[in-house]
Amino acid sequence: MFSHGLRASMRRVLMIAALMAAPWSAHAAASCPDLLQRDMPRLQDEKPQALCQYAGKVVLVVNTASFCGYTPQYKALEAVSAKYADKGLVVLGFPSGDFGNQEYGSNKEIAEFCENTFNVKFPMFSKSSVAAGKSELNPLFADLAKRTGQAPKWNFHKYLISRSGKEVMSFASGVSPESPAFTQALDRLLAQQP
Repeated sequence: MFSHGLRASMRRVLMIAALMAAPWSAHAAASCPDLLQRDMPRLQDEKPQALCQYAGKVVLVVNTASFCGYTPQYKALEAVSAKYADKGLVVLGFPSGDFGNQEYGSNKEIAEFCENTFNVKFPMFSKSSVAAGKSELNPLFADLAKRTGQAPKWNFHKYLISRSGKEVMSFASGVSPESPAFTQALDRLLAQQP
């Protein structure tokens, strides 16, 4: 059994620790770009994931589909993710059936396809609508389209978000993540510090 004095001391230590953590949490939230201040359900289990965990990184957001002519870009996305992860890049995939209904019906089927066909390791999120005009439009894609003036017109549209979240670039589906134009833009954003 703890003595009354020891319990009181432990409570003080815990309160001090909580107070010290509070400013850090407020700072962490303040340093998270507006675009990332949201939770999105993970593909594999639909558990909410805070996108603020990617604050300070260059973020590549892409809408994906399993049965599209651009689906082989999964390989390039995975290669870019692995190559630039140490420099601060994170790739985030958002499956959608908005264009040509070229996506599986369930998140489980999509997750199995991504893992078994392309060995995708970068974070993937639940299937959602990304096309302008959809009533259930993914709010991240709504904000990205608003900032760039370009909504996805097909699968594998890409958005690059700077570390600070202040710069957002849009790339059409046909632009490979390994193309010179994309790589040049990526290198420039990775060289910037938040």
